[in-house]
Amino acid sequence: MEIRPLAGVRVLELGNYIAAPTAGRILGDFGAEVIKVERPKTGDELRNWRLYGGDTSMLYRTVNRNKKSITLDLRTDAGRAVVLDLIRHCDVLLENFRPGMLEKWGLGPEVLDEVNPDLVITRISAYGQTGPLSQRPGFAAVAEAVGGLRELVGDPDRPPVRVGVSIGDSIAGIYAAFGTVLALFQRRGSEQRIPLPQRIIDVALNESILSVMESLVPDYEAYGINRQRVGGRMEGIAPSNAYPCSDGTSIIIGGNGDAIFQRYMQVIDRPDLAADPELQDNAGRWRHRDRLDAAIGEWTVRHTREEALAILEQAGIPCGPIYTAADIVVDEQYRARNMIQHFPVDVGADEPKQVAFTGIVPVIGEHSLPIRNVGPDLGEHTREVLSELLGMSDAEIAALEA
Repeated sequence: MEIRPLAGVRVLELGNYIAAPTAGRILGDFGAEVIKVERPKTGDELRNWRLYGGDTSMLYRTVNRNKKSITLDLRTDAGRAVVLDLIRHCDVLLENFRPGMLEKWGLGPEVLDEVNPDLVITRISAYGQTGPLSQRPGFAAVAEAVGGLRELVGDPDRPPVRVGVSIGDSIAGIYAAFGTVLALFQRRGSEQRIPLPQRIIDVALNESILSVMESLVPDYEAYGINRQRVGGRMEGIAPSNAYPCSDGTSIIIGGNGDAIFQRYMQVIDRPDLAADPELQDNAGRWRHRDRLDAAIGEWTVRHTREEALAILEQAGIPCGPIYTAADIVVDEQYRARNMIQHFPVDVGADEPKQVAFTGIVPVIGEHSLPIRNVGPDLGEHTREVLSELLGMSDAEIAALEA
């Protein structure tokens, strides 16, 4: 029996790109029926991002799995009228337009509330729906900078860099999904109708980043400390870094716990460092981080990745390989928890190809829930949704499409 905690919840997704679609993907992963509204002909721009073959990217297929796709033109009266009809049958509206766009189209919260007074409205934007910057557009790259993350990524003698994924969008999407579930939970537990302001979930990209910056702001206020980029290290924690091996690979080793450090130094044949009074606590080890990293690197470079990891794991030192996608798809741990799932997908070849997709997080039970479907073709479910949910005839749907 499949576990689908959100079965029976219906979501109308008006989102493009990554943030709102990530929220919709999470809700869909756990059983919600997510109806994604896309522009006719072109659809979500994500369909063409990192497109190496076929007509739909693996990025789109990933972010929009477990959804249905319908096409509507929200610039037309007819398209907006269908959205309002659909809202009557939905529990959640999910969107990530610039603040004011829904209102401009006549689909603002007050209008939606008149149509469906129980609707949860989840909105994602660059800076939130209120405040002096609320009307300013912005993608995750800007939010990661304004939220404090970009300043800490990279080496101290070089300009800040970006992490290799749209982390700002993804974190905002996770918060949006969580906020949506909170609102649904509150609605279910209340005997009275929840006021509209409490059913509007307002997620800002920059605030989502700021929320995961740990003690960045309190450290500044308390101690006057502005944290700096430290490359592969973590400020104030040592030794913890990436180290090169003899086969050209690198591994991550986290030996910053006091007891772990003692074992760690014995493993790399440096009992002198284990006994050094300056290195008995984390503060001292951070002061001597360059000396420690040099000693550790001298040891790792004498071993292959597998040799070094085997020795460290035997001693109970937290460590791990730095994986590529090729490593991930054959990893036994991921496979054991159903975190690699295969689907036939059009990649532009004569026949569909079996492609690996990452599983559903968090695990409920022993394994990742199965993905029901990868991101749909553009408008794949238009007729199904409009006929079954709204009772529209083929002729009415054809007229709308025309």
